[in-house]
Amino acid sequence: MALLIAQETGALSRVTDFSRATAGAELNVAVGIKRLGLSVGYISKVGADSFGEHLLAFLDQQGIDRKHVQIDPDHSTGFMLKSREVDGRDPTIEYFRRNSAASYLCLIDNPVDYCLASRHLHLTGISPALSTRLRELVFEMSRLARAQGRTISFDPNLRPRLWPSQAAMVECINRLAACSDLVMPGLAEGQLLTGQSTAEGIANFYLEKGVSQVVVKLGSQGAFVASKEGFATISGFEVETVVDTVGAGDGFAVGVISALLEGMSLSEAARRGNAIGARVVQFPGDCDGLPNRIELDEYVRRGSLSSGVVFV
Repeated sequence: MALLIAQETGALSRVTDFSRATAGAELNVAVGIKRLGLSVGYISKVGADSFGEHLLAFLDQQGIDRKHVQIDPDHSTGFMLKSREVDGRDPTIEYFRRNSAASYLCLIDNPVDYCLASRHLHLTGISPALSTRLRELVFEMSRLARAQGRTISFDPNLRPRLWPSQAAMVECINRLAACSDLVMPGLAEGQLLTGQSTAEGIANFYLEKGVSQVVVKLGSQGAFVASKEGFATISGFEVETVVDTVGAGDGFAVGVISALLEGMSLSEAARRGNAIGARVVQFPGDCDGLPNRIELDEYVRRGSLSSGVVFV
């Protein structure tokens, strides 16, 4: 999506000055992983409009392969508005993405050979919420990747307003999660999806469904990781000033996915995720705080952990 960020505080209805940037959970993750030196491809649709042109230019600038990002002449590029806050509160977000170009992706848009040439597929719960046809594509991509032994990561990224009901959202998200190797819900998301009150209960819910690895995001408290090897709590990085909380979860996913692809342990991956998530909240744009390799190493070196790894 395109992103319009308020350049003044106050209600969005009264803001007159916005800056343009990029947004979208999947796009943020793609950008972050590419900045760490891995090869990334992106599948989507944009409209034949200025927002679409801006997004295509951004993908080129970031070095992300966009050969399967189509231009839809009949539907517009989705966009969102974000308020500016000065005290670290979550900003107000307004989405304009229903019937967007991306929501018209469907089964015939599945680049099977392209996907199977990669080693990993990352999905979120946003795409299946946008339309029935896109939901079918997401499940088909997941099925083919799993059948061919590719790894799959899944971030629920709940957007209740995009679903007809909470029950429909929970059923679909959990069904897609069960097709994945790695599931990364936030604590509140996991509680809603599983009915469990604790991170351990949430993790056990997905492990029992056949998921290999579960990471429950705990915000400033870090993350809870779980696999058949056991459980661990990984403490978060201290942040002096929070500028914008949006995109922190995507930054966390960048850290976890990239680390696992590099052969690191789940606990090490969560620590990297905590570091990138903490860095992201200190920048105004969704992608601004995503580090390159040198920036990440420096941030981790200087970062202060509130405590170490606690095994339970």
